[in-house]
Amino acid sequence: MISRRQILVAGTSLGAAAVVVGLLPRFAASAKVVGTQGTGEVFEVTHSDVEWKTLLGPDRYEILRREGTERPYSSPLNDEHREGTFVCAGCALPLFSSSTKFDSHTGWPSFWQPLDNAVATRTDTSFGMAREEVHCRRCGGHLGHVFNDGPKPTGLRYCMNGLSLEFQPRVA
Repeated sequence: MISRRQILVAGTSLGAAAVVVGLLPRFAASAKVVGTQGTGEVFEVTHSDVEWKTLLGPDRYEILRREGTERPYSSPLNDEHREGTFVCAGCALPLFSSSTKFDSHTGWPSFWQPLDNAVATRTDTSFGMAREEVHCRRCGGHLGHVFNDGPKPTGLRYCMNGLSLEFQPRVA
């Protein structure tokens, strides 16, 4: 017969394993949808859920519209060092200059400052903690989170999902 303690230990171990392999964030994120539903926010660029799925494809849809998180070190944008602009993958709004990008050693593209009037934030209380979620101010797409452990001059780290961004190199 299995004891209550064995069930609790097994449940805790499975939960920790799910977090390690990235399953828990994906499943938890699928419970809420970014946009005007439930947030009271209205965005300039809007599409139906079906249209977003078609426009973005499954992986970008999961991040931008369902607040998912990509695996760390999975984005080619981590190694993007050319001069240019990082734009929203949902609506092409310019978000970050390459001059503010830095290697945070977290596995996600990081910036110390967004472009003016590019992003908005709201408090994210998922996973039992309060974080500042960053989203595109024009389409509401989920980009990532901002933390207070970045470099000077702002001291901020905008930790973005690479799939939420596209890079446009500077044209000489």
